Amino acid sequence: MSIGSSALKKAPTPSDVVRKQLAGRRVDTGGLIFQALLLMALLTSLLFLLVLIYDVVAEGISVFTERGGTFLTGKLSVVTASIAGVGQAILGSLYIALFVVVFAFPIGIGAAVYLEEYAKDTKFNRFININIRNLAGVPAIVYGILGLTIFVKLMEMGPVLLAGGLTLAVLVLPIVILTSAEALRAVPQSIREAGYGVGATKWEVIRSHVLPSAAPGILTGTILSMSRAIGETAPLLLVGAVTGFLVTTGGILDQIMGRYTTLPTAIYSWARTPSDEFRALTSAAIIVLLAMTLTANAVAILLRNRYERKW
Repeated sequence: MSIGSSALKKAPTPSDVVRKQLAGRRVDTGGLIFQALLLMALLTSLLFLLVLIYDVVAEGISVFTERGGTFLTGKLSVVTASIAGVGQAILGSLYIALFVVVFAFPIGIGAAVYLEEYAKDTKFNRFININIRNLAGVPAIVYGILGLTIFVKLMEMGPVLLAGGLTLAVLVLPIVILTSAEALRAVPQSIREAGYGVGATKWEVIRSHVLPSAAPGILTGTILSMSRAIGETAPLLLVGAVTGFLVTTGGILDQIMGRYTTLPTAIYSWARTPSDEFRALTSAAIIVLLAMTLTANAVAILLRNRYERKW
């Protein structure tokens, strides 16, 4: 018994075997070099980002310290820097985000549910999926031409806020469809089979099990697409966003059917002005736009974490 027990004690365990194999393996020099290059690329990109943010903040922070909240409530102007502000631009960007939420989100999520849960795997449906992916990569200026042709001229809306909002809703629609479809595809098939096993209909399974399970991915994708819409400039310039002095009067309906401006177009108009004062205003407007984008991203992260804990 003592000999057998000593033999068992001396027998190598699987972990000992693996440790010896790893100890005798040669060092992968190429892999280490490749890993170092990847780390260098990451640090370089972060360095450029930090330099840009520092430059913008250093030049634009003086606008907030000198003018306080008047910059956030002032009207757009390319003539007098001392009274120029981003109040109307912030309002226009919020309206654009509202249009994306109202038009792009329901249509995009509904299309994703149909393609993933109801549509059969046919050549026609595969053709649709391929074209949706292609549309997600189309340059934004092309959507601006589309909005100018359809909403401004064909539908005779004119260069109003409604036309700009619909143009950006169409721009982000393929992205909403793709991100929602990927979130639905990630839901395990066993969840659907469990619902069918207790006698639930297809819609009941989708409504009560599939959509709640896919909610974190859907919310993250949709909110990030809204952030992209807020930061677009070229399509709005084609559709008729104002880059000069703007006076907004009337109620909500008058504003929706009137001329408009957004933060990106205000930044564009001020950046073209050679004055140092307007350069500071440009940096301050960029800070406001960054704050709005980061806030939307933070909301996406919070909602995703909340639904992940819930489900």
